[in-house]
Amino acid sequence: MLLSAEKISKSYSEKILLRDISLFIDEGDKIGVIGVNGTGKSTFLKILASEEQPDSGTVEKYSYVRIQYLAQNPLWDEQLTVLQHVFSGAPELKETDEFEAKSILTKLGISKFNTPVSSLSGGQKKRVAIASALINPCEILILDEPTNHLDNEMVQWLESYLIKYTGALIMVTHDRYFLDRVTNKIVEIDNGHLYSYQANYSQYIELKAQREEMELGSERKRQSILRKELEWIQRGAKARSTKSKDRIARFEALSVKSGPATASKLELGSMSSRLGKKTIEINDVSFGFDGNPIIKNFSHILLRDERIGIVGKNGCGKSTLLNIISGKLLPDSGSVVWGDTVKIGYFSQDSEELNLHLRVIDYIKEIAATIETEDGIATASQMLEKYLFTPDMQWNTIGRLSGGERRRLYLLGILMQAPNVLLLDEPTNNLDIPTLIILEKYLEFFNGVVIAVSHDRYFLDKVVDTIFDFTDDGEIKKHLCSYSDYWAQNTATQSSKKTPGPTAPARINNSKKLKFTYKEQREFACIDSEIANLEKELEDTAVLIEDAASDYIKLQQLLAIKQTLNEKLEYKIERWVYLNDLAEKIAGNVIP
Repeated sequence: MLLSAEKISKSYSEKILLRDISLFIDEGDKIGVIGVNGTGKSTFLKILASEEQPDSGTVEKYSYVRIQYLAQNPLWDEQLTVLQHVFSGAPELKETDEFEAKSILTKLGISKFNTPVSSLSGGQKKRVAIASALINPCEILILDEPTNHLDNEMVQWLESYLIKYTGALIMVTHDRYFLDRVTNKIVEIDNGHLYSYQANYSQYIELKAQREEMELGSERKRQSILRKELEWIQRGAKARSTKSKDRIARFEALSVKSGPATASKLELGSMSSRLGKKTIEINDVSFGFDGNPIIKNFSHILLRDERIGIVGKNGCGKSTLLNIISGKLLPDSGSVVWGDTVKIGYFSQDSEELNLHLRVIDYIKEIAATIETEDGIATASQMLEKYLFTPDMQWNTIGRLSGGERRRLYLLGILMQAPNVLLLDEPTNNLDIPTLIILEKYLEFFNGVVIAVSHDRYFLDKVVDTIFDFTDDGEIKKHLCSYSDYWAQNTATQSSKKTPGPTAPARINNSKKLKFTYKEQREFACIDSEIANLEKELEDTAVLIEDAASDYIKLQQLLAIKQTLNEKLEYKIERWVYLNDLAEKIAGNVIP
């Protein structure tokens, strides 16, 4: 065991987040923490990382156990450069660790290592914080929403990194594919309680259903006993005077005992407007920044029920395309034409429209005091309750909500406008899994167009049937398929473009007498010296790599040369084994 958290309780004013929960982290644990937004997931991680103190309970770890913590919203020293910030938490790291730090930063899309942190965007800062957490040595790695602000390639790289990670890991993430592939344990925080499952996400779904069914079965049994006991208790006065005191006490105990709590469920009713035949036409649109093309000659006519997912590297122009479609941004050339009935709902990435000083109920009333739903007319307060905002929460200011609760409120504000074209820019950021599941179901029956920019592969697979793929040169390629099919096609294409490596030696024809060919004879005579030369080149390259510590471009070139030499050496060793084995068989006149 590396860390124990026992009987942890935490509350804010009247809201109880955690009630006497316990968790033990062992070596090799890779734990995913899930639950509805506002239930205390981030608070629990802060308590484990000693960033916050519980109201009661203890957190203990062995003295040698080091913890690295990635906050959902990290703090920054604006005076430091990117590389200085990465190493600020561990000054004992050696210069050789700088290679790995630069490699991780490059994988996360950060290539300017001496840039001041103050000049970075919020997403870039989060990626620098991820690199800092990964490079600093620790026994327990705590990550709060690590996949936010990462594009699909970065998410898959981080996924592979954490699968191979040998330390203990505990993280909050709503990426279900990520949870499924990385974790071996799921803990769910629900109504202040913690439920632990020794499983990945898929297995957790099954085990949770079994637990809830058992709880319902126990409650049905309790209610059945209560009914029988109540009938017995309510018999005539004469019978009551002779009743067993123990039986009455048992009845009272059963009456006091509460059944399993029924969690409030988010309800997303249909609130879209009618969409006519003419939707949105994108005609030969181009756009660029400072002479660099972001979008080149893109055209598309949106169908009335189209479901589009937009993917590509960070900074390639995905959000820019949504801004052009919505009319927030004018293209450099080309045009966007909207139909008369088009009503756009734009769920932006940062929820920047929220006024943190405004009360929750007032924010919704400013959009619409009432809304027509499939169940009839609903008031702003009723809609907020459907979206899990209790009457008390409705009179709070938005600034007092958690990050996930703000996103849920922002989503309600968008849907209250009854749009028929939904533009979703990273809708899965900070939305909890139960909300995502309901949103996916809502979009399945949404009567209109859906265009989503997302790095959440599970969400894309559930919602979209067409992929717009941004290329490096500004072109947008269309793929009429799911995200998983697109990724499989893209991976196969990339593999086919790679230079094929040396082919394996052909199988020996067993029907003929073994002998060297002319080429094999010459190869056998030279292969020992060739292997020695490759080993010498590798040694020389290693020296050059050490000398190039301050020149990152040269360092990358040398690392590529080293990789090529290793591949050649590995192939030559395989050939050496094959040729020597064949020589022995020829010498012994062995016919296999």
